[in-house]
Formats: sequence, C-alpha cells, structure tokens
Amino acid sequence: MEYTVQKLARLAGVSVRTLRYYDEIGILKPARINSSGYRIYGRAEVDRLQQILFYKELGVSLNKIKEIVISPAYDGARALREHHEQLLDKRKQLDVLIANVEKTIASMEGKLIMTDKEKFEGFKKQLIEENETKYGKEIRTKYGDDVIDRSNKKFLDMTKEEYEEFTRLTDEVLATLSEAFKTGDPAGELAQKTAELHKKWLLFTWSDYSREAHAGLAQMYVEDERFKNYYEKEPGMTEFLRDAIHIYTGFRNSDGHV
Repeated sequence: MEYTVQKLARLAGVSVRTLRYYDEIGILKPARINSSGYRIYGRAEVDRLQQILFYKELGVSLNKIKEIVISPAYDGARALREHHEQLLDKRKQLDVLIANVEKTIASMEGKLIMTDKEKFEGFKKQLIEENETKYGKEIRTKYGDDVIDRSNKKFLDMTKEEYEEFTRLTDEVLATLSEAFKTGDPAGELAQKTAELHKKWLLFTWSDYSREAHAGLAQMYVEDERFKNYYEKEPGMTEFLRDAIHIYTGFRNSDGHV
C-alpha cells in the first residue's frame, strides 16, 4: 500500500512537517514523487519510519538514528530484537517506580509505614537499571562483575541524606565543568575543582578509589559516544573533562598528552 505524506502522518501519529524534515535531512526519503509533485511512501518507508520512532522513544538522537538506519550493515530484524530488549528493560524500570508510588500512596493512607530509605528506593533502582541497560556490558567488561555489583549495592544502601547529596553533587559537577570549560585551561583552578568534585561523586558508589581507575573512566567518557553525550554540552567539553582528570590524577593519554 502507498501513502501520501498526509496519510502517512495520520497513520504514524506524527506531523506532516516532521516527515518533510526527515526527507530534508535524508533519514526518510519518499519512494517517489508522483506527477502532481506529492511525496509517495511505500512499505519500506513505513517500516523505516517505525524504526525511527522506536529509536526516538528510546531517546536516541536524530543524527545517531540517521547513522544507524542508512548504514549498509543495518539489519531491520536485528534492530527490532534490540528494541524489544530495551523496551523490556524500560518496563522493568517503570514497574519499580510504579511499585514505589503504590507503596507511597498506601503509606499516606496509613495502611503501612514507609521508611525514608524506602521512599527513594525506586529512584535508585531505576538509575541502576538505566546504567546497566546503557553501559552495563562495557563497564562490567572493564571493571568486572564483583566491582560493579558492590558499586550498585553501595548505591542502593545510601541514606536519604547521602542520596540527596549525591544528586546535588551530580548537578554541581556539570555546572562547575561548564564554568571551567570557558577558561580553556584543564590545569586551572576551576577545572581541577571539577576533577575533585567528580572524584567525590564517584566515591558515593565506588568502594575503593584509585587514580588509575579514575583516569581510565575519563578516557572511556571520550571514547564511548553514550558517555560522551552526557558531558558534551559544548563541542570539546568531554575531552576537557578528561584532560582535567588526567592532570588531577597524574595520568596521561595513550598518545602521551594530558
């Protein structure tokens, strides 16, 4: 079956403007343009749009989606299996939050007593699930299951006050990094303060601290796009953080530069 841009937009629940934009950036071209100048989409385009919307739902950027779907090695069936696994992981995360909300409601209604620790348990479990989904394979390969399991347990065992400080520190690291980046000096006072704050942040989940592991993690931020996207608020910011941490820890990159 074929669709005009208007019909496909209605079918998929997106705007005509969105489909036209996808055409402009080359992520979803129509099968053909008919004699009246209308974009016409066929089955292959419908399937691709479905894949694009799946990736968007999982929070993948359009640039990354385009890179994936136009790759000669792109495998639609494999992509669907990966989507399925990621959606199951997402459902687990939602189930944890739903259970936490239900327990909170019961506590407010006087049906049970909920400790302060339990009130934040759902959020902490969700963060662990998200990290395992996004980075679990890589960090477990790099640091080992025992290290990651101990880190997750330490995070889950945080008190209410520790969790609040962890959350505050997360924001402070990013804010200080942003200010430090403006100086252009990874060895400067602000950049080194960022590295120190980053160390304090890590110690909320790391059982033991080592300068080598800290430096290695900073290098991973640069090499793995998923980590890089978190810190890359401006071009070059992740490399700047890496350099600041390498100076702070006394370690250098593989190319010999800090």
